[in-house]
Amino acid sequence: MGAVVADDGPSGVKAPDGGWGWAVLFGCFIITGFSYAFPKAVSVFFKELIREFGIGYSDTAWISSILLAMLYGTGPLCSVCVNRFGCRPVMLVGGLFASMGMVIASFCTSIIQIYLTAGVITGLGLALNFQPSLIMLNRYFDKRRPLANGLSAAGSPVFLCALSPLGQILQHEYGWRGGFLILGGMLLNCCVCGALMRPLEPPKNSEVTKEPAEKKVKKKLLDFSVFKDGGFVIYALAASIMVLGLFVPPVFVVSYAKDIGYQDTKAAFLLTILGFIDIFARPICGMVAGLKWVRPRCVYLFSFAMIFNGFTDLMGSMSVDYGGLVVFCIFFGISYGMVGALQFEVLMAIVGTQKFSSAIGLVLLAEAMAVLIGPPSAGKLLDATGRYMFVFIIAGIEVTTSALVLALGNFFCIKRKSEEPHTKEEAAEREELNKSENKSPEDAKVDSIEVEQFLKDEHEKNGEVVTNPETCV
Repeated sequence: MGAVVADDGPSGVKAPDGGWGWAVLFGCFIITGFSYAFPKAVSVFFKELIREFGIGYSDTAWISSILLAMLYGTGPLCSVCVNRFGCRPVMLVGGLFASMGMVIASFCTSIIQIYLTAGVITGLGLALNFQPSLIMLNRYFDKRRPLANGLSAAGSPVFLCALSPLGQILQHEYGWRGGFLILGGMLLNCCVCGALMRPLEPPKNSEVTKEPAEKKVKKKLLDFSVFKDGGFVIYALAASIMVLGLFVPPVFVVSYAKDIGYQDTKAAFLLTILGFIDIFARPICGMVAGLKWVRPRCVYLFSFAMIFNGFTDLMGSMSVDYGGLVVFCIFFGISYGMVGALQFEVLMAIVGTQKFSSAIGLVLLAEAMAVLIGPPSAGKLLDATGRYMFVFIIAGIEVTTSALVLALGNFFCIKRKSEEPHTKEEAAEREELNKSENKSPEDAKVDSIEVEQFLKDEHEKNGEVVTNPETCV
C-alpha cells in the first residue's frame, strides 16, 4: 500500500486458483452481499421515516434508488481509483465511507440529509468496495473462476434473507436511528474485507518484472480502448437492455400478490422463496460454467440464462392465483441466479485481466442509466393500464431481446471476424519460432522470452484472437 502506482496486476503472475484466493473469495462474498442487499434492506425503515418526517412512499423510495444509482453510476470513478491507487486502499476508504454515511444518517433531521448520507455517501462507499473486489477475484482465479464467481454472487440472496429480518428487529428494538447506527457499524466489515485483498506478488526474475514495470507507467486511468473490442461492445449493449427488465418482477411481484387478494405476509413470502432458490442457483451455475466443455461456450450459457429469465416473466404474466406466483418465483429464482453468477464471468473472459478494471466501470455506468429507467417506466405502465400482466410481458421481452443481441452478435460478428486474424497470428508465431532455431544459443534464449511474452499478450486479446471458434471468449 506504499507507493501510488497504476494497479494493473503483475502480468507475470499465474492466478493461484486457491490458497489466499479463498480468503479473497470470502471477502468478495460479503461485499457482494452488502452491495446488492443493502439498498433493499433499508426499505424496512421507510414507515418510520414517513412518520418521522411527514413524507410519502415515493420520497423514501429515493433512498434505495440513490444507493443503486451510486453503485452503478460511479463505475468509471471506481476504475480510475483502482488503476491509480490499487484495490486494497480503495476498498478500505470505501468501507469507511459506507459506514460513515449510515452513522451520520442516524443523526439527520430531514429526508434531504438522509439522501446525502445514507444515499450518496454510503452508496459511494459500497461502490468503492464492490468493483475492486471483483477485480481481485479475477486475478486470483483462472481455472476455477466460474465457480468463484458463482459463490461470490451467492452473497446477494444470502444477505438479503439475513438483512431484511435483522432490519425489522433493529427497528422494533432501537428505532430507525438506532438501526442506522448499528448497520453503519456492520458496514465497517467492508474494511476487513478490503484488508483481505492482498496484491499478487510479481516474480523476482528481473527479466520478467522489468517490462511490466515500464507498462504500469503508461497505463491509462480509464482505458477506453475496450470499445475497440467487438465482444465488449456487444456485451455492454446486451447488458444495458437486460437491466431494463431484469429487476422489474422482484419489485412488483409482492404488489401483484396483494392486488389479487392475498395477505401482506403471504405476499412477502414470495420474495423469501425467490431468494432461497437464488442462493443455490448461483454456485451450482458457477460449477456448471466451469466444466471443460461448457466454459468455452459460457457466453451462450449466459444467453440461455437470459432467455430463460425472459420466458419466465412471460409465463408469470399469466398467473392468476398464489400457486402460479409461487411457481413463477421458483423458476425466476433459478434464472435470476444463473444471470447473477454468469454476468461478470462472461465480462472477465471477454476483456481479460488487464482491462477488466476499466471495462466493468464502463459497463456499470451503462447499466446505471438503464436501471433508473426500467422500474419507473414499469410503474408508469402499471398506472396507465392497471394490469400487472403488461408489466411482466414488457420485462420478459426486454430480457429476451438482450439474450438475442448477445448470442447473435457473438455468433455472426465476432466469430467470423476472428477466423482470419487467428490464422495470421499462428503464422507469425511459427515465423518467430523458426527464427529462434537458426540463431545462437544466447540469441535464442532472448528470443524465447520475447516469443513467450508475445504469445501471452495475444492470448489476452479478445474479439481478434480466440481459442475456440464457437465463442468470442
